[in-house]
Amino acid sequence: MSYQVEIFTGDMKDAGTTNRIIFKLIGTKGNTESIDLSSLGGFWRGSVNKFEINCPASIGTLLLLELQVKPLFDFGEADWFCSKVIVATPEGDKVLFPCYRWFTGDEKWQLHAPGVPYKVKADSPGALPEDIRFSFTKETESQSNQLSALIKLKLQALADRKEPWTNFEDLNLVYTERRTDIYEYVRQHWREDEFFGYQLLNGMNPMMIQKCSELPKKFPVTDDMVKAFLPTGSSLKNEMQRGNIFLCDYKQLDGLPGNVIHKEQQYITAPLCLLFSNPEGKLLPIAIQLMQEPGEENPIFLPSDSESDWLLAKIFVRNAEFNEHSLHFHLLRAHLMAEVFALATLRNFPAVHPLFKLLVPHTRYTLHINILARGSLISEDGGFANSTALGREGLPMLLKRASSTLTYSSLCLPDDIKARGVEDIPNYYYRDDGLKLWNIINKYVDGVVRYYYTSNDDVVKDTELQCWIGDIHKYGFLEKDGGIPSFKTVDELVKFVTIVIFTSSAQHGSVNNGQFDFGGWMPNHPSALRRPPPTKKGGSAKDSIFDTLPVIGTTVNAMAKLYILSKASSFPHPLGYYPEDLFSEKTPLQMIEKFQEDLKSLSSEIDKRNRDLPLPYIYLDPKQLENSVAI
Repeated sequence: MSYQVEIFTGDMKDAGTTNRIIFKLIGTKGNTESIDLSSLGGFWRGSVNKFEINCPASIGTLLLLELQVKPLFDFGEADWFCSKVIVATPEGDKVLFPCYRWFTGDEKWQLHAPGVPYKVKADSPGALPEDIRFSFTKETESQSNQLSALIKLKLQALADRKEPWTNFEDLNLVYTERRTDIYEYVRQHWREDEFFGYQLLNGMNPMMIQKCSELPKKFPVTDDMVKAFLPTGSSLKNEMQRGNIFLCDYKQLDGLPGNVIHKEQQYITAPLCLLFSNPEGKLLPIAIQLMQEPGEENPIFLPSDSESDWLLAKIFVRNAEFNEHSLHFHLLRAHLMAEVFALATLRNFPAVHPLFKLLVPHTRYTLHINILARGSLISEDGGFANSTALGREGLPMLLKRASSTLTYSSLCLPDDIKARGVEDIPNYYYRDDGLKLWNIINKYVDGVVRYYYTSNDDVVKDTELQCWIGDIHKYGFLEKDGGIPSFKTVDELVKFVTIVIFTSSAQHGSVNNGQFDFGGWMPNHPSALRRPPPTKKGGSAKDSIFDTLPVIGTTVNAMAKLYILSKASSFPHPLGYYPEDLFSEKTPLQMIEKFQEDLKSLSSEIDKRNRDLPLPYIYLDPKQLENSVAI
């Protein structure tokens, strides 16, 4: 029985290969032997290679084929782009196997650091397959941002200045370019307790706050300390029972070494911050302890303390926020987990698999952008090493600690909201918009997944799906308890695919897009602090605040990085925009159309709500979100 095979190589740059191609057909009645196609003399760019396979009997209806690329003489690069394969069977049928994928070396996972999710095995974007790298226009834009951020902000003359700031007026005069309305609001209100609390709900890191039902023993706040900030006749116990007391605990920063910038020591604290949601719906800080262990040299600061003492305590909390946000909630839970999802998707699903079609738009540029981030931001000489109090030594330590808290349920927004006890706190727009967006994504995923998976048995028997899940469990959750469960039902699959899409689009946008808005005014989000935390009350003054804040050069370099990180792409793929025709069946196409309609409706709802707010919350507006971690 003769099978006539045609293999089509892509027509893009470097698509061809001289390496070994191993080929095998599998049918309902058996399979062919694996055949080494080296004798064909190479698979050149734009070529069609034809050959014949003879079998003693028909292998039945063709189900799939296996293709492997192996280096010639066991060395050299193995990349190859296969467009499609057409097989003419002995029964007279012509079977099309669409591929349109790059074949690369077998192993693409690489250890990032012990205890941290793995990364793609590529030291530069050029090592990635061409179809998942930046387009030319995106590459040009990225290079322009890196080179010209300080110029655009007109800060290049200040980048090497080592003097401290002496007043806020100078700071205000320096930042005259690229201000947003939100930036200006932050500059005007950053000192206020009401705005301090607002940011923990709707700023760039709305993930730290949780309900406090019992005070930690390490945070000995008494009723006498805070009774002036609670309703008359009430107490901490009463307000905790009513669900009005909240806590931010930055314990993961405890004991981390401070960086040295320009030969000057920087300092990190691990604060505890207690907050009260008052009857007017305002979230207000009522007590701050700057280090984890209580004691005489670790006072609990209160709003009734001197203005300078209280403001300095809040500045230390905001610096802790900088570190937690940058490395835990932005880098780890958005970028690194999206990289794991993307790499597992690209490695395990063939292009015809429905989950590949569903997920691949949400992997766009993620591997490329993360490689750039590792080079410019978290490398030995990157932005973190040069402009933050944590620096190169503390960075991997915090990343490992944060990774140990990473669980499957904490990536699921409804589960996380419930676990933190913040279902009812007023004016939590991140929660409100996020849950609506979660439900829209979940509805879309549910419709598409159930079209292809009609029973739980379909999930169990899908070996490609199970390998995908296994990769994510091994390389993302590091096979620890709290990782993703064993997938045996359609419901579990729908939930997890929703997590993947939400993380890669909405969650990343919520912690990325407001960085310049909320962090551009440095005192609100300082990347470094030059003095240790105060050990007694009454010692702070206006001068000590400026002695604590970062120097001019550190400030402007950190600001330029925030500008780059949160700058919208000139070539976006907004959430729900799928320019490639990946699906052809009527039902999933209808699901995509309904998904887009629901996103548009939510965007209009958010616009209407924001018109009545003094400070609009825009970071989960679908039209502001990318499909993927692409910036």
